[in-house]
Amino acid sequence: MSAERDELMRLVQDMSEDQVRRVLAELRPSVRPAGERPWPPLFFAIAPGDGVSIASEADELPRGRR
Repeated sequence: MSAERDELMRLVQDMSEDQVRRVLAELRPSVRPAGERPWPPLFFAIAPGDGVSIASEADELPRGRR
């Protein structure tokens, strides 16, 4: 667990029930369940390219002695 999640858990444990209700009301609209996230993620394949696979040039790479 990350330090941030650990801190969040400690903060929530120290809150009153009324504070928890208010925070949840503000937080819920901005958080989507994991099942609703797009796949692949938006950052996936973010680098621009020419569409040519690098693997297609693998035979041209220098190789060590076998």
